[in-house]
Amino acid sequence: QVQLVESGGGLVQPGGSLRLSCAASGSISNMLVMAWYRQAPGKQRELVARITSGGNTNYAASVKGRFTISRDYGKNTLYLQMNSLKPEDTAVYVCNAQAIVTISWGQGTQVTVSS
Repeated sequence: QVQLVESGGGLVQPGGSLRLSCAASGSISNMLVMAWYRQAPGKQRELVARITSGGNTNYAASVKGRFTISRDYGKNTLYLQMNSLKPEDTAVYVCNAQAIVTISWGQGTQVTVSS
């Protein structure tokens, strides 16, 4: 099981951009799926974006066209580029890595979109 540490969150104005990073303590090359989830206050955790070992990506309808998930095997890091941010994107964003027998979660990074 790898340890995951997110970074890159913060306060941004509507329409702005942020790039989140999720650094893994070990190799991510054997991960079947890596994903970003988010949880806003009073709401359930929701899947934002995922990327498979084959490079296929999926996005929540609410972020499609604005967010891009990617990974760097050399740096063992997962990214989430977030553009055209909206107040409803405010949440704690959490990284997830799924291997054959293990699932790892990060501690999360806060993203606040507000003027």
